[in-house]
Amino acid sequence: MHCMAGLDHLTSGSVFLGETELGGLSDDELTRLRRDRIGFIFQAFNLIPTLTARENIVLPARIANDDIDDPWFEQVIGILDLADRLNHRPTELSGGQQQRTAAARALVRRPEIIFADEPTGNLDSNSAHELLGFLRRAVDEFEQTIVMVTHDPAAAAYSDRVVFLRDGSPVEELLSPTVDTILETVKSLER
Repeated sequence: MHCMAGLDHLTSGSVFLGETELGGLSDDELTRLRRDRIGFIFQAFNLIPTLTARENIVLPARIANDDIDDPWFEQVIGILDLADRLNHRPTELSGGQQQRTAAARALVRRPEIIFADEPTGNLDSNSAHELLGFLRRAVDEFEQTIVMVTHDPAAAAYSDRVVFLRDGSPVEELLSPTVDTILETVKSLER
């Protein structure tokens, strides 16, 4: 996933974001591409401890000198249930609130693609359902692309396509997956 997002350099192959081939970009060009076109939801949150939740969420836009779309910001914050936590620092937030803050940071600029590493790993089932529903909506309504790594069949079932990996290589694929078809495929791959 780090190679697809332009965080690590490729040792072979090619990665394209639309028509842009990442392997030929300079470090400055990769930085701008990540800043302007990609959102990240990391498993470890990567929130800046000295900033409030609000400041963490808007940081990528501030770095890019972009304005915040206030109605969209309020919608994201409302869906992720963060309105009463925006003035708190990460140490004052639960793990789930920190993950929702990281998700809001990724979503608020409406990037072309979001890379999500176990985005529901620290969320209770209700918060996880709401976040996954919002990611699904971002795909359906706002034409964003989400690439998610997860071990959770329920989370994977929100996707259009599931690619199963073994030792870093694709071994199976499901289109329009359900929890049951994902579990059946996992069982068949373990045989």
